[in-house]
Amino acid sequence: MLALGVVILLSYLIGSIPSSIWVGRLVKGVDIRNHGSGNAGATNTFRLLGWRPGVAVLTIDFFKGFVSSLWISQLAYQIGAGPVSLFPFWDVDPFLRIVCGVVAVIGHMFPLYSNFDGGKGMATAAGMLCGIEPVSVAITFGVFLVVMLASRYVSLASLVAAFIYPLMLVMLRYGFGWTIDGSILIFGAIVGIGIIIKHRGNISRLLQGTENQVRSFKPAVGWLNKDKKQESE
Repeated sequence: MLALGVVILLSYLIGSIPSSIWVGRLVKGVDIRNHGSGNAGATNTFRLLGWRPGVAVLTIDFFKGFVSSLWISQLAYQIGAGPVSLFPFWDVDPFLRIVCGVVAVIGHMFPLYSNFDGGKGMATAAGMLCGIEPVSVAITFGVFLVVMLASRYVSLASLVAAFIYPLMLVMLRYGFGWTIDGSILIFGAIVGIGIIIKHRGNISRLLQGTENQVRSFKPAVGWLNKDKKQESE
């Protein structure tokens, strides 16, 4: 249990790294949560700051989940007597990877370093899941790109991907006979549900037709001066 507790703590601290907030302060000297959609994630960074800061945030967020699931989880084997699954009918290694990845996603959504006000967790979840089972993630990412390019709504593409991913795991396991541990199915579904819940504001705006679309990868023009003017009024 000591080993499990240590890797969970490390995964949470890594997931808590507020990349968009730090990049926003570095590039423009602003807290990105006070501008645009108010979300501390890669999409808002792309929209406000442009593709270079957006790619930087996306990469960091992806690797938070990837590193936690693929590498941090393995530290448990070097601590004390080693990890123990809380559920004996699941294999320890995939269970450990998925738990560390999920905790990193939770850290991204509720980061310790920024008053527990974080992003929606899509990129971190993708990194976590890629570190566990990359084929299903690749298929899901393909669906994400198709929906995003067709609709220009990143939020809609994220919602569809979050819904599709657990179905891909089920299809690979029961339709094609892949060896996928039950813990991956359960926690994959939990992550998908968590991301959908985190997007509830986007769902409301999509239904109302007021959700922002991605029209280019250039920084939004005049957003900083506009927001400052509104704050002063």
